[in-house]
Amino acid sequence: MISVVIASKDREHFLRGALATLDAQAGAPPFEVIVVDNGSHDGTRSLVEARSGGDPPVRYVAEPHPNRARARNRGAEAARGDYLAFCDDDVLLPERWLAAHAAAQGGGNFVVNGPILNVGSPERRPAPRAVNYSRAYLCSCNASVRKATFIDAGGFDESFNLYGWEDTELGLRLRRRHVPWKFSWDAYLWHIKPPQEQTLAIEGRKAVEKALMARRFVAKHPSLRARLATGAYLANMARGRYLIPDWLLAFYGGLATSRRAPHWLSTLMRRQLLDGIYTRELARTPDADS
Repeated sequence: MISVVIASKDREHFLRGALATLDAQAGAPPFEVIVVDNGSHDGTRSLVEARSGGDPPVRYVAEPHPNRARARNRGAEAARGDYLAFCDDDVLLPERWLAAHAAAQGGGNFVVNGPILNVGSPERRPAPRAVNYSRAYLCSCNASVRKATFIDAGGFDESFNLYGWEDTELGLRLRRRHVPWKFSWDAYLWHIKPPQEQTLAIEGRKAVEKALMARRFVAKHPSLRARLATGAYLANMARGRYLIPDWLLAFYGGLATSRRAPHWLSTLMRRQLLDGIYTRELARTPDADS
């Protein structure tokens, strides 16, 4: 049996779509769905409880303290399945998503990831391409693992209470336990990223939070691998401290938001701006390069 764990906060409109595509799964082993309400103020609870008697069974778990790592841990604790499958609330799943994860696990003990296809709307559902391949050991938007292995490793570290790195950090601990890894092309999903929810203000806040969590990651695992993964290595720290002044970020921001700039240039400048915000914040943390 597989337990699908979804952490959600104030995303009823997205969650409804994810649950609908779980209803349509074909060729999957028996499974349940656990939605962990991470402090929502919308209709999340009503949506989930209305489906509690359905097939597959959908269960509601409350974790009022906003923390994705804690929410996923509560979902794993409540799970009745032998395997845990993690996905986000803003995804749509092909009908053989769970069957693909089950086939890749094959009754064994693996960390299985699949392609994540970012799309701007629910209507866009392209097939996976080579660009969607990832060597990430564990990405909680689309991953499965044996429950006993997850519990033995300690689950997600709940001190990662902002955006970013909690799944990478768990993946590092699973790797050290020599849990083998698989990438299943058939276990792909669509991750909905509407442009109106990817504003510079939102993405800038995430960049700052991700830098703070990168600091926590490196403090816990002060290895070269962790420094390279997070960007907390000497040359990049020097770049963040001395080579990204305020005027340069303002220049990037101006071009990123200019209506006169060609699309390719505004996209490039947006990327440079977010990288600059992340790197400066990472370099500013006191123990990022200790």
